[in-house]
Amino acid sequence: MPLKNYAVLKGRPTNNRLATGANPHYQVLVSENGTMHRIAINVRSQDGSEVQFLVRSAFEHPITEEIAALSEGLHRAASVPDGIALDFIRSNLMQPWELKPLPLSATGPDNDLNEKIDAYVQRAMSDEDSWIYAFGETWGPEPDKADKYFGFKPGRGIHDIHMNQGNPPGKFAGDNGKFQDGALIFEFPNENQWVAIFLKFQTQAWHSDDDSADPIVPANPDHDGEPHTPVDRDRIPPFDVPDGLVRIIAALVNDVRTPERETVTLLNTADVAVQLDGWMIKDKQKNTMTLSGTIAAGATMSIEIKPPAALSNKGGIITLLNLDGVKVHGVSYTKGQARQPGRTIPFQP
Repeated sequence: MPLKNYAVLKGRPTNNRLATGANPHYQVLVSENGTMHRIAINVRSQDGSEVQFLVRSAFEHPITEEIAALSEGLHRAASVPDGIALDFIRSNLMQPWELKPLPLSATGPDNDLNEKIDAYVQRAMSDEDSWIYAFGETWGPEPDKADKYFGFKPGRGIHDIHMNQGNPPGKFAGDNGKFQDGALIFEFPNENQWVAIFLKFQTQAWHSDDDSADPIVPANPDHDGEPHTPVDRDRIPPFDVPDGLVRIIAALVNDVRTPERETVTLLNTADVAVQLDGWMIKDKQKNTMTLSGTIAAGATMSIEIKPPAALSNKGGIITLLNLDGVKVHGVSYTKGQARQPGRTIPFQP
């Protein structure tokens, strides 16, 4: 069954403990209006393999406006699309090839997970106007038990600060669920900067079922992190592993014309034509529009968005699905990016 107590904690980091070989969790002490919590962040998996990570040092996503409006404290998060819950896949938070494996600790500067996380925790602790947002599952309060790292009582905190879906059959398969992924997000208002840290175990599959969040395309821990698609020259795609084959590179969200005309621009990165018949574009509200036609090798195609799909001027996400309903690519944009009428929003290819 999915996580029982998925939530986001908004508070001020006041202390920390680096992860060690004996305890592969980076610990953060967080105060929310004087109530103490401990954040436990996995930096190595239980089987000893490296954790995949992504640090987004200029994080832009509609979720930032939602969580900035939260009061300080612990907030339960319903596992639904239109709220504050995170989903690595369905919220279009990153592309799968951006997640890179990294050891818990290693000799040299800025080359292990301890250092990557510690840099932003230390910065947040020294900036009294900053905030930390921890997404995961809560534990406690434990009335008669002091926290074993920081000594406060009652012990309480939040863990599972990582992807919580796509687990293979076995010990952690019961944790699979949609819109319940963990993450660590920092807000630095004085610099107008948001930073996000995302973690994923190598055994977790990127593609998961829309009902159970169980894997639909098995994870490949030996994957080199780059977009990869096996090419069958005897047929036009879709291929078996579609990530990044066709990408969303731009969108006109806020048109100046009446009636408004919204468009999404696709790029075919393959060296063969891709048939789009039966592919779909999905908006933030999960409304879909079916595509047709063929996009030539290396070519772009402008798609006019038709109802029921729509691109909100208040920020949103755009997802591209293949004929089998498997996600090929996805992007997000903020209210600020959509503010200027007539301007096309570019996305990293």
